[in-house]
Amino acid sequence: MTGRTAPSGAWRPPLSLDEYAERARTRLDPAVWDFIEGGAGDERTLAANRAAFDRVRLRPRVLTGAGEGDPSTTVLGRRWAAPMAVAPMAYHTLMHPDGETATARAAGAAGLPLVVSTFAGRSFTEIAAVAGSPLWLQVYCFRDRATTRRLVEQAAAAGFEALVLTADTPRLGRRLRDLRNDFRLPPHITPANLPADEADYSSPSEHGRTGLDPSLDWSVIAWLRSVSPLPVLVKGVMTAEDARCAIAAGADGIVVSNHGGRQLDGTAATLEVLPRIAAAVDGRCALLLDGGVRRGRDVLAALALGADAVLLGRPVLHGLAVAGADGAAGVLDLVLDELSEAMALTGTATAAGADAALLAGPEDTTAVRHHPPGATTTGPEAALPAGPEASPAAGPEDTAAVRHHPPGATTTGPEAPPAAGPENTVPAPHHPPGATTTGPEAPPAAGPENTVPAPHHPPGAAPRDDRRHPPESAARHDRPRPPELAAEAAAETAAEATETAETAEAAGLRKTDLHRSVSDPVLDTMNFLNEITGRFPDVVSFAPGRPYEEFFDKDEILDHVRRYLDHLAAGGASDEAIRTALYQYGPTAGQIRGLISDSLRADEGIDVPPGAIVVTVGAQEGMLLALRALFAGPGDVLLVASPCYVGITGAASLLGVPVRPVEERADGLDVADVEAAVLAERARGRRPRAFYVVPDHSNPSGNTLSRHAREELLELAARHDLLILEDSPYRLVSPGAQLPTLKAMDRMRRVVHLGSYAKSVFPGARVGFVVADQPVRDPSGAESLLADELAKIKSMVTVNTPALSQAAVAGALLACGGRLTERNAVPAKHYGEALRVTLEQLDRHFPEDVRDRLGIGWNRPSGGFFLTVRVPFPADNAALLRSAEDHGVIWTPMAYFYPGPGGERSIRLSFSYLSTARIEDGIARFAAFLRAETERSGATGPTPGRDA
Repeated sequence: MTGRTAPSGAWRPPLSLDEYAERARTRLDPAVWDFIEGGAGDERTLAANRAAFDRVRLRPRVLTGAGEGDPSTTVLGRRWAAPMAVAPMAYHTLMHPDGETATARAAGAAGLPLVVSTFAGRSFTEIAAVAGSPLWLQVYCFRDRATTRRLVEQAAAAGFEALVLTADTPRLGRRLRDLRNDFRLPPHITPANLPADEADYSSPSEHGRTGLDPSLDWSVIAWLRSVSPLPVLVKGVMTAEDARCAIAAGADGIVVSNHGGRQLDGTAATLEVLPRIAAAVDGRCALLLDGGVRRGRDVLAALALGADAVLLGRPVLHGLAVAGADGAAGVLDLVLDELSEAMALTGTATAAGADAALLAGPEDTTAVRHHPPGATTTGPEAALPAGPEASPAAGPEDTAAVRHHPPGATTTGPEAPPAAGPENTVPAPHHPPGATTTGPEAPPAAGPENTVPAPHHPPGAAPRDDRRHPPESAARHDRPRPPELAAEAAAETAAEATETAETAEAAGLRKTDLHRSVSDPVLDTMNFLNEITGRFPDVVSFAPGRPYEEFFDKDEILDHVRRYLDHLAAGGASDEAIRTALYQYGPTAGQIRGLISDSLRADEGIDVPPGAIVVTVGAQEGMLLALRALFAGPGDVLLVASPCYVGITGAASLLGVPVRPVEERADGLDVADVEAAVLAERARGRRPRAFYVVPDHSNPSGNTLSRHAREELLELAARHDLLILEDSPYRLVSPGAQLPTLKAMDRMRRVVHLGSYAKSVFPGARVGFVVADQPVRDPSGAESLLADELAKIKSMVTVNTPALSQAAVAGALLACGGRLTERNAVPAKHYGEALRVTLEQLDRHFPEDVRDRLGIGWNRPSGGFFLTVRVPFPADNAALLRSAEDHGVIWTPMAYFYPGPGGERSIRLSFSYLSTARIEDGIARFAAFLRAETERSGATGPTPGRDA
């Protein structure tokens, strides 16, 4: 029995996770069902996890212009398609013969990580071979540390990217269902990654009792660090005190978890304790939540209460039992669809923008509340409304902030702090003289346990390694927390809480007061790179895509300006007119459009009148203007070739334009993939409005579109009523004959050409242009050009492009008769030589047999400033910092350039800024880094999953 069928006989997927669960139950042996579904004791905690989410109420918002929202997020330097991963669960092979390999396929298709259990039924290498997204290893620490070490080393060798230490199992909880069933694993179900002859695994509870180390302390994190370079997260944290201990011990992340209700029964739900733990963490490490997630809106609720992401557990197993990989994928897709729906209906544009304002109502998110004389406080004032499941010892009231009760105020209701104990670090409420406090909110009796402990560095704990928490990752935690959490994080005592509240009141702005785009990680992608460059000025940097400075002469700028002034005079302009042209604002669309038009005709074969051109402050303003004009409603979506220059995705974020990436293949962009994305977006009810592409020597990949692909793309644009945003800044400084631009081939006015003189003249001028010759008709039938509409927008942005900058560029164009290809013959030769030397040095340090063995490779562009190196380890910010510190070389993580997941194991090298001698030195350093990092990660051979 697999569920309902459609009239045609086709299988119809369930419409909710509860339906998946019911279908799975009918397919599984009752004892197996109880094994995966049951909890400890009376299963009160198991029920509480779901009940906590049921009590959350979201606030719908209307007319926000947020569109459907972008659920992608960044965790530990990796971009995820959504703030969700598959939780670690043992023996997926109980659900389906393919086991974890099926789950890995489903997670990869969704762009979500998979946390693989120590007790996985399929080997790490099998799982990694089919994975299309990050893999983490859940670590149980055995009494025999050698077994744990081997397990970690196997996972690292397979390309796993993090360790998740399960810390809440000094012994397994008493699970009554398994005891009643005397549950035993079938003979063919075994842990594929543990030694088969060293233990009896048939009884999970018995093996847990004899095999797991019950004496673990915080020093185990330092031990894990000593055996593996992978980041370490601690799973099972349920108190703020333990969160502080985890951070002090050097954890890279925390998973708030009660083991799905399978350990200590009667504890609080994970969602109930999340806000207090979020306050203690305060953005210092990644924070995830596990337990009870069953709907997309549950994910959004967890983000609003402080989590960076959630783990989804049992429902994935249900999907496996129902239909293998397709069923697991169906579960993930269903939750992601529900999350997108919840984001759209609450006006949440990005996952990073989810905050406490989403919950219940603005009055429920106030940190310090003032109760007038005689007032009685009742009802669910905490961020989580209290319910009958809430325990008086620990529950949603633990998320309440310090409240101030004026004289005579009486407080009743479920606001009490938890019972006294070292883990209960609630600051004591402040009661002014004469205040009367009744009910469960009264503070516990005085004693040493009623103070907040200072950060605790457990015995043997390693000092925190800031390389694992680069400043870039802080952007993930800049998402506004519930306001009461800000007070709790700073208020280690009641007096400090009062001081913090006063300070916060004087500070003025909160992140929630600002536009949601400022919380988008794409706007912070380069901050870490800039910080690294500043900290290590003597390194060889393959990061900046700058022109080579030796070609610039400081006196030449003055010559350019004088040449332009002479040109104006020769054209009959009076001294007064020349003075005005140089000193005043000038026309919004630009005063050198004629010269640009002539140059495009001579150099590029682009034949457009000056009126079809708008001169901009760099190409970046051109992108902003084009997006603002073309994207009229929330249903319009921008397609981008991915990896993608961050300027376009950043502009889209500022304007709230949804972005759909179209990933390049190993040999570049396939136009069939663009068409598939167009059709998929239309099926979702959205209008693909434009496609952004860098067809020549792309930033960042270095790839170039073939002539045939250009013709296909133009034909597709006409067929699907799609505009193309073409950006090609590197072609005029690349050696050899260049293919024609898309705009030169455009016969249907489908291409909006974004131009820049940053590379072909000099970047300091900040002069770009947009060729926008598309006709625009108003309701009366009058016609203008798109360029005219862009100029209107520009008049409200930069007003005009600086006249001095335009004069300098105009003089350069005049000097070469508009033929920049001739002017740049020497620079183009240099950049071609720099590319040749870079490739030659890579080949020298990594001959073909060596790079095949290590799993290292690179593409071979025909020009431009960039190439892509594929590596067998995560090329993240932590690796970049090690590269700078230990080897004196800087590069750019390719993941910066992916709007969604991708590029996690690829590096962008830019060679344009360096002399050939510096390139040789830099590649030698880079090669040493690659070898060291490959050895460090234990990852050799072909890189599993998506690496570029």
